[in-house]
Amino acid sequence: MKLIRSNRHALALAALASVGTLTMTACNDDASSSDTATTPPPAASAPATSAAASPTGGAITPAAPTSAPAGGAASGSAAAPAPAGSAPAGGTTVKIGDAVTIPFSSGSTKGTIALAVTSIEKGDPADLASLKLGDKAKGLVPYYIHYKVTNAGSTDLSFTSVDHMKGLLADGTEAQELMIIGAFPKCKSDSLPKGFTNGQSSTSCAVAMSPEASKVAGAEYWGDPYTLGKGLNWK
Repeated sequence: MKLIRSNRHALALAALASVGTLTMTACNDDASSSDTATTPPPAASAPATSAAASPTGGAITPAAPTSAPAGGAASGSAAAPAPAGSAPAGGTTVKIGDAVTIPFSSGSTKGTIALAVTSIEKGDPADLASLKLGDKAKGLVPYYIHYKVTNAGSTDLSFTSVDHMKGLLADGTEAQELMIIGAFPKCKSDSLPKGFTNGQSSTSCAVAMSPEASKVAGAEYWGDPYTLGKGLNWK
């Protein structure tokens, strides 16, 4: 998901999907606030539903449902750098820890990055107490998807955001995403720093929510040139 830089006061905006998942994005005010990027909504045929106010003044917005598990290629396939201007096919699955070189764009900025999900950490429901989500998060456990971005091209990617990362449950379906406006120390998600030129690396984090009876077992990057459900997967 794209990161929007806002003030450091924690506000919560949780998205509940019919498949049982939530999306979180942290937003803070800093020098990169002028490089605000918006996240394109997932393509879906289901009609949009009106948002309901949350206790913190945000909105609870149902996410579009998906009918099939994400991913296609066999888990564990080797990650390999893509030729310039190309990317592995949508649905490609690699091992957690493997880096894949892909084209990257953010607004008018275009470049090349090496992207790797480095770990998926199980959190504690108590981590979300400050967000005051109430029953919206009842029966759900947060998982923190840690990933590393390396500039593998010649373009300066300073202040751009590499998000569009979501969790995959054990059965391959999407995990719920929890959107948060404000600081969330458990899973920091920042824009790329100033001077992010060739060879520079940065880490980020995305939050996925799982029912207690399941777990977040993988992650999907669905940013351009991919689409939701047909992205690049780590398991």
